[in-house]
Amino acid sequence: MPTYAVTGATGRLGRLVIGQLLDTGVPAADIAAIVRSPEKAADLAARGVEIRKATYDDPSTLPGAVAGVRRLLLISGDTPGQRVAQHTAVIEAAKLAGVERLVYTSILKADTTTNPLAPEHKATEEVLAASGLTYTVLRNGWYTENYTDQLPQYLGSGTILGATGGSKVSAATRADYAAAAVAALTREEDGNAVYELGGTAFTFDELAETVTEVTGTTVVHRDLSAAELASALENVGLDAGTAGFVAALDHSIAIGELATDSDDLSRLIGRPTTPLRDAVRAARA
Repeated sequence: MPTYAVTGATGRLGRLVIGQLLDTGVPAADIAAIVRSPEKAADLAARGVEIRKATYDDPSTLPGAVAGVRRLLLISGDTPGQRVAQHTAVIEAAKLAGVERLVYTSILKADTTTNPLAPEHKATEEVLAASGLTYTVLRNGWYTENYTDQLPQYLGSGTILGATGGSKVSAATRADYAAAAVAALTREEDGNAVYELGGTAFTFDELAETVTEVTGTTVVHRDLSAAELASALENVGLDAGTAGFVAALDHSIAIGELATDSDDLSRLIGRPTTPLRDAVRAARA
């Protein structure tokens, strides 16, 4: 039976976690990848990882997916409005299966932030706390890839639009967060734990300066109000709801909710987090 299991294992974070588990010397036979579409996990199966089919939306598939697992990484779902029910189903299956520790990917400052993504994470944390399971909550900050994935747009327009009011965001790379998940799964720890995770904070001005330095193309940051940003996003094709949602996320940055002084991430992974410059270089390459 596998020691470790990862939900959403063919997603961008899940793949990194499994890859890093293997790279740290965990035998493939000790890892189960819980996936919705096994055909998308053929590469993992080829490395000897056990593939278990299950979906968050069908609770009947989950007990078999976590059977025999000692430590489970629950990567949060990607369907707004359904996450709490989905996560609860996994938590209940884990409890029935006798999972020793459940690791959950939450959001930075989940219990206090006004970030519109936070309520479902906060509710999941409450379900987990009431479950009786031993758990680790990884309150992940923003991914640096939220920005580096937009590099072509930045370079094409010469502008980074934002509504952050000059505030900082403690983003870290997906690989850094994956390393934290691996550490949480494999380390020996007593009781429950909650970690506030983020990298070295930067402003959007610093993001623009870094993009300019790395690429040689001048990119500037244009700071707007949340309403102005929403309007600008609608003008480039986003629907009103999505534009307002993105602007609300930037407002959360503006009031300091996506910055942290915590060094939990670097302590968990045993090294400094990936510098913004290196992440931009990798995206450029």
